[in-house]
Amino acid sequence: MIKNKKEIRLLDVRASTDEEMTIEGYAVVFDSPATHYWTESVNKDAFSDCDMEDVCMKYNHEDNFLLLARTRNKSLTLEVDEKGLKIKAKLIDTTSNRDIYKSIQAGLLDKMSFAFTVAEDEWDYENNTRTIKKIDKLFDVSVVDVPFYDSTEIFARSQEEYL
Repeated sequence: MIKNKKEIRLLDVRASTDEEMTIEGYAVVFDSPATHYWTESVNKDAFSDCDMEDVCMKYNHEDNFLLLARTRNKSLTLEVDEKGLKIKAKLIDTTSNRDIYKSIQAGLLDKMSFAFTVAEDEWDYENNTRTIKKIDKLFDVSVVDVPFYDSTEIFARSQEEYL
């Protein structure tokens, strides 16, 4: 018997792919008024000339929280459709992302928000109503505890649902 010979044991084991942490939702729903101190809605053409080149996905718009996803590395995609601004994000496997994902799965977090600058809006001061007609730049979309627009939504999808 030869001693000190390197031994290797291999089995053809395929790791089961863990469920990807994919979330989808609407950060903006067009023509769906939100009323707080005033009533506000976003026009369906608001994103037509919007700068969405480098948009981050955050939690509660917090700069001191790790980013959830980003358009720059393609972990976040944005699509304007008839309903609004649809987002899809594939979260990387971090502790904070797992916590957010599990909170979305459990329905604890189910709303979104967005940070932006306005290029054009219209106020009806008589009815205290604002319509956002053009958004200049979109800075972030955020999963939030308390939304301004209740019509927004975010949900987690299992891999089987989106294949």
